[in-house]
Amino acid sequence: MSLVVVGRLVGIFGVRGELKCAPTSLGEDAIVAGREYARDAAGTGERLRCTKARRHHARLVVEFEGVTTVERAQQLIGTELFTERENVELAPGEYYDGDLIGLRLLDEAGRELGSVVGVEHFPAQDCLVVGPGKALVPLVKAFVRDIDLDARTIVMSLPAGLLEA
Repeated sequence: MSLVVVGRLVGIFGVRGELKCAPTSLGEDAIVAGREYARDAAGTGERLRCTKARRHHARLVVEFEGVTTVERAQQLIGTELFTERENVELAPGEYYDGDLIGLRLLDEAGRELGSVVGVEHFPAQDCLVVGPGKALVPLVKAFVRDIDLDARTIVMSLPAGLLEA
């Protein structure tokens, strides 16, 4: 079973056990009523069944089965919610961070530029963290030529000097 994090419980909403939820970049549509969520990445701990998910102004508010008091909800603040990968539908050109980590970054001539060691999410765009120097490479359509998960490569056309120290 492969799990991905879809949200984090960040506070209490009201007096009946509802919680404020901050979805990850996978989006709010990954958190739905009727779905069960693991509280740990291995999926071995307590699971929470969502009974209601709704927007309240700019906030996602969720209810879980058996969580009906402020005291019980308080115990869940800080909890990350995990679901099975197949429960999340990615749009074309979207990837899980974990699938990009470890891929070799190549230029258009096939020369290796480094390996992806992380992914950072910024307001303007996502960036690949490349090599031991941890250079940030914008993950934008203007630079990306191909992402091949099977070949474990990303081909990019980068401006001169972007990866130089």
